[in-house]
This record gives sequence, structure tokens and C-alpha cells, in this order.
Amino acid sequence: MTAFVDSEWDAFIEEHPDATFFHLLPWRDIARGVFGHRPHYLARREGGAFAAVLPLIEVRSRLFGHALISTAFCVGGGPLATSGAGLRSILQEAERLGCEVGVDYIELRDVRCGVQAELGDGWVARDDLYATFEAPIPGSEEENLKQIPRKQRAIVRKALERDLTTTIDDGVGDFFAVYSRTMRDHGTPALPRRFFQALKEAFGDRCEILTVRQEGRPVSSVLSYYFRGRVLPYYTGSMPEARTLGSNDLMYWKLMRRAAGHGCAVFDFGRSKRGTGPFSFKRNWGFEPRAVAHHYRLIRSRGLPNVNPTNPKYRTMIEAWRRLPLPVANAISPLFSRSLA
Repeated sequence: MTAFVDSEWDAFIEEHPDATFFHLLPWRDIARGVFGHRPHYLARREGGAFAAVLPLIEVRSRLFGHALISTAFCVGGGPLATSGAGLRSILQEAERLGCEVGVDYIELRDVRCGVQAELGDGWVARDDLYATFEAPIPGSEEENLKQIPRKQRAIVRKALERDLTTTIDDGVGDFFAVYSRTMRDHGTPALPRRFFQALKEAFGDRCEILTVRQEGRPVSSVLSYYFRGRVLPYYTGSMPEARTLGSNDLMYWKLMRRAAGHGCAVFDFGRSKRGTGPFSFKRNWGFEPRAVAHHYRLIRSRGLPNVNPTNPKYRTMIEAWRRLPLPVANAISPLFSRSLA
């Protein structure tokens, strides 16, 4: 494994054309500091300079197995390289590491096309579960509204007429209150509050919380990432009345306009599971889905993992979680959510 200083990694990510927000180095420290997962950030050199990198997080779970994931708690990752030789070398190193630590599998998320061609026969792709959505953000508010399909545009206009306000929040308290309730209502353990605090501290201005309020009370909130001229709304939450108020629709509209004001050209609506409400919601905004391929290298496992709420084996657990009082759900969520990488 090639040793490196943090500044080398940072410089490589900032310069590589295919790098994403999920390749940034702070994810290493967040995975280790918040969740106790062991990071393995691999690098290869050619002529003294970086030729390839691959961020891997080692996740151990009694429920979901033992894996190396690029990048855990993210929707993207995978290797970045400046040469075919560097790419092949870093993939071989990942496989060697997987065998050494005895993982069930290695998972690369939303790998770029150029990388897919080098993965070889030992890697298995799955692209039928998730899709991602993105579209340009017009600089003009009028053009932005025209871009939204008519029915959805009417919902946005109606929300704009309501007595709702938006704030950019320094703290994570109000965001976490609506996020954790939403997760409980969906039957899924919430990530711990300290995780969101760590995101804000690690990424600074690249991580922002926008909250929609009714009479000062938060009803919808979104934590977004900013990277290379795009905004990525990532974690969201809303109160039960949000649908009636249209506060989620207002939230995304305000985020679009704020991002445009910051010079962002792309609204990256992120990944959703096919056949779910969020998938349909994003299509209603006029975004077209792009299939997301996850690539797996099976090491000890004999079959592909299926760690997602649509898996029937988790149905009973999901229904039981929905019935928990919110304080109880929040108290025990960290015991489970660290495995939902």
C-alpha cells in the first residue's frame, strides 16, 4: 500500500476530471471517527506522482456482512486513475486487500464508464436497483420555472404563495429533528446527529442545510453538498403536513435558486430506488433517470448483497421500527445505522 500525505490526495482529487464529492478525503476520517469503520485509502504512483486512487471503507456488520465499500455512506466512489496501468494496479491492490482482511465482497458505487471497461470478468455489475437524476439549472428564474413540468410548476407556485420562510442553518438541530422523524416513519434507523455535525465541520461551505419553516417551526429540511458547480441535495426530512403545504417542493425550488446564485450549473437530485416514491417525485420535476451500476467483486460471498428496504427479509423489522416512539428510535438508531453504509 502506497503511503501518502493528505495534501497529495486532495490535489489529485481536485484535478481529476472524474472526481466526485465522495472521493474527498474527509470521508475517511468521518467513517473512522463517527462509526468506527476502518478506512483503506489506496494510492498508486507512476514516476513519483499519483497515477490512481481508490477510497475504501471496511464495514463489518452481523446483519449485513463484511465488505470494502467505495465509498460507504455515499452514492459514488470507485477508482480514479490517469493511466490504464494505474487503474489495473489499484484494482488488483483492492482485491489483494479484500482477500487479506477476509471480506465477503468489494463494492464500487456508480463507477465511470472508462473504469468499467477495466474491471474484468471477476467483477459483477448490478444496475436494476437504483437510478440517479440530474439536470442543468438555468440562471434565469423564469427559465428555471419553465423547465419544471406544468403540474409540478403549479405546486411550486402555490407553495410560494403560502406563509412559508426558508433559512440557512448553522446548526443541525432542526434538520435532525425532521430527518430522524422521517426515517422512523419509513422504518429505517437514522444516522446519528454527530454524523451530520461531522459533515458540517469537515466540509465547511461545501455542506449546507436549508430549512423551510411555518411560523418559525421547521417543516422540511435538506442537507446538500456543493462540488464543482453542482449542488447535491442528499439528506432530507419533513413533517407530516409537508405534503399539504408543498414545503418539500418549495425547499427544492429555493435550493435550485440558491445554487444558481452561487454559480452552480447542475442540480444533482441524487440516487433513488426504482419503484419508490422518491423516484416518482424526481420524475415529476422533469428529471430523467440514469441507471446506476454498482460493481461487486465477490471474495467470500457466493451471491450479490441485497441490503435495501425493498428486500422482503427486512419487512418485519421495518414495520416494527415504524411503531417505535421517536425518542426510543433515535436512542437505538446508532447501533444499527452504522451498518447501513
